[in-house]
Amino acid sequence: MKIHQAASVISLALLATVAQAEEMNISDLPATRVADSTPRLAYGQMIHYGGKTVFSPCRDRSFTQFEDASRDGYIGKVLDQLGLSAGKKLYVEVLGIREGDALKATDLNFAQTDGRCQMPGGKAEVWRASGNEPAWVLAFGAEFVQVKRSGQPEVVVPAAPLTLAPGLATFSASKDSQNLSLRFERKLCHDTMANVVFGWTARVTVNGETLNGCAWQR
Repeated sequence: MKIHQAASVISLALLATVAQAEEMNISDLPATRVADSTPRLAYGQMIHYGGKTVFSPCRDRSFTQFEDASRDGYIGKVLDQLGLSAGKKLYVEVLGIREGDALKATDLNFAQTDGRCQMPGGKAEVWRASGNEPAWVLAFGAEFVQVKRSGQPEVVVPAAPLTLAPGLATFSASKDSQNLSLRFERKLCHDTMANVVFGWTARVTVNGETLNGCAWQR
């Protein structure tokens, strides 16, 4: 008798579980994770070995196969000009997405023959631009935009969000007697003196003086 009673209790428990499952709505189930197809900046070292191009993220010992998904394969051509196919190890920053074991790159942000990793700029430096003849450098942060020029006083103005359009970023600001405006365009920019390739050209006007150079996102 006790065995029959135990079996009856188990059967009732199972029926209750089934009933609860039938009452569960689809909305109660965990949402399906949608793959993120938004290109993001990837920082790392790159080398061509054994007929394959391999990307190794900074501060990570893993290796990922690199796939050039840029228009006309321009990223691969630029990296080959820097010596990738000849065996040089490069430091690169690309916009891309991770698909399986591959990094698919769509745009180049920065590449140099010095294979050492560089850390992202963070809030202190969202963008950086520089040029030669005369030498100058610009740091665009969350709070300030700072320009240093050879033989000239430093210029600092308050930062604000850049005005963005496809392939273009612009900004202008003033403080006291200081005036600054900038224009970044998504075009390849070569600094032959440093053997570096950037993903953006830069045109900066500081108190009436125009400075030309290259820019990259940090």
